[in-house]
Amino acid sequence: MVSTKEILVNAKALSLSAPLTEDIKNRALEAMAKSLIDSTDEILKENEKDIDAAKGKISDVMIDRLRLTSERIEGMAKGILEVSSLSDPVNKVLESCEHKNGLLIEKTSVPFGVVAIIYESRPNVTSDAAALGFKSGNVTVLRGGKEAYNSSLAIVKALKKGLNNAGVSENYISLIEDTTRESANELMTARGLVDLLIPRGGKGLISACTENATVPVIETGTGICHIFVDKSADIEMALNIIENAKTSRPSVCNAAEVCLIHKDIAPKILKALYEKLSNKVEFRGDSEVLKHIPALAATEADFDTEFLDYIMALKVVEGVEEAVAHIAAHSTHHSESIITEDTAAAEYFTQRVDSAAVYVNASTRFTDGGEFGLGCEMGISTQKLHARGPMGLRELNTYKYIIKGKGQIR
Repeated sequence: MVSTKEILVNAKALSLSAPLTEDIKNRALEAMAKSLIDSTDEILKENEKDIDAAKGKISDVMIDRLRLTSERIEGMAKGILEVSSLSDPVNKVLESCEHKNGLLIEKTSVPFGVVAIIYESRPNVTSDAAALGFKSGNVTVLRGGKEAYNSSLAIVKALKKGLNNAGVSENYISLIEDTTRESANELMTARGLVDLLIPRGGKGLISACTENATVPVIETGTGICHIFVDKSADIEMALNIIENAKTSRPSVCNAAEVCLIHKDIAPKILKALYEKLSNKVEFRGDSEVLKHIPALAATEADFDTEFLDYIMALKVVEGVEEAVAHIAAHSTHHSESIITEDTAAAEYFTQRVDSAAVYVNASTRFTDGGEFGLGCEMGISTQKLHARGPMGLRELNTYKYIIKGKGQIR
């Protein structure tokens, strides 16, 4: 087994080598996508090992999050190709000015260097992170969860084969072989070797990284996402949006966990919502909700929980002001939506809700790099420094100032 330290030392050395041209990177990405498709049978075989080992230990919803299919692998390959079609973010002059003495000062985009990603049970993150890291000029070090290790390893082998076929070093992508906590701790404290650490997973993983890392971290968020149904909402629209946001894929971070309902529309919307979704969604409501439907009584903790399951907390509020206040108190600043026909309410909501993505009359499920035109995503940042929302190529670059002179001295 190659040690984590050895992988990081090699990655750092490679990050300091001559940068690849956009044409070379695009050809390599195309080869990676092809190799991924060509390796479908082997990837599915290894994924089945992970599925078998996980049965009885995690929920069916989380099993679905872990599962790969031919169609999902095709989607992963498509994401790689979409990244190859995007403009290269490296060495772009972001801003420039000329000093009065003639110095030309250019703010120029550059890769971070070595980007490490710690993630859990979604093997598709492996290809997304590898593609974005490579196209953005970084060397990517992946540390997946042990529950998806066989799947991730098979994917990385396929991607490395693609790099080799394109005549590019396979070390631009590495998978940490050690799945113990020790390897995660090594990445968190590898000052001088890791230039940026991105945790992608549940609250425990993200907290561990933000609290213990000595390397720079971008916090990608847990998603306690809210939908507020205003009194002017179109009932049918609201029902369709809630159904999509909660049930289309409940195991992902942009699924809605809490629905807030204006008191004036509560009797009608709650009855319709219960009739439409109670056969597959467990509703947990406050005392006002329980007056209208036979939901379970919600606890305070239910409004601070990312269920990642077919469970939704419901609360009746006085209006948009109380909805915004509730979101401020309980949100993880990921994605929130208002369903309304009132432009003033929509304006109040969008201006005052402090989250990475704020929707009007649309599902929270669109908070996704692919949907936002980024090809795929490295994660969804819920912080405000450097990156916010879905992180694509530009978010995986920092910048430096390049100053060009003709002998000027100060």
